[in-house]
Parts: sequence; C-alpha cells; structure tokens
Amino acid sequence: MELQQQFEAAVAKSKELTKRPSNEELLLLYALFKQGSEGDVSGDRPGGFDFKAIAKFDAWAEQKGKTKEAAMQEYVSLMDKLYQQYA
Repeated sequence: MELQQQFEAAVAKSKELTKRPSNEELLLLYALFKQGSEGDVSGDRPGGFDFKAIAKFDAWAEQKGKTKEAAMQEYVSLMDKLYQQYA
C-alpha cells in the first residue's frame, strides 16, 4: 500500500479508538498529522491564555524540517502502536 493510503487509513483508525490516549500522545499525533499533511508550521504562535492552541502550535513547530513523507510514516507507526493500546 502506498504511503498516502497508509496515512489516510491511520487517520481513519484514529477515530476508532475506544480509550483516550494521553495528552502527549494526542499532541504528537496532531503534530505529525499537520506536518504530514501541510508541512512546516506557519503563522504566529498563539498568545494569551489559549493554552490548548499554544500546545498544539508548539508540538507542530517541534516537527519543523521533517519531510511530509517522514511525518506520515511516523504517524502511521504511532497510530499502529496506539491502536493496539487503546482500541
């Protein structure tokens, strides 16, 4: 199966989890998804008291420079691991 198809299948699997992964795992999933689908983070870091948006921005920014393909592959691997734990 092609990487893009594996990535899309992993995204679909993420909606099938019956238990909630940890915040750290969710942030990493979000960051790898965004890096794999959009590339490097852009725009200004959110400010104020929107801590959720700040955490998501920072997690995505940590992936900066990683290729879309590498991010997709990491997302697929992480989702396989989480699926075994939380499905």
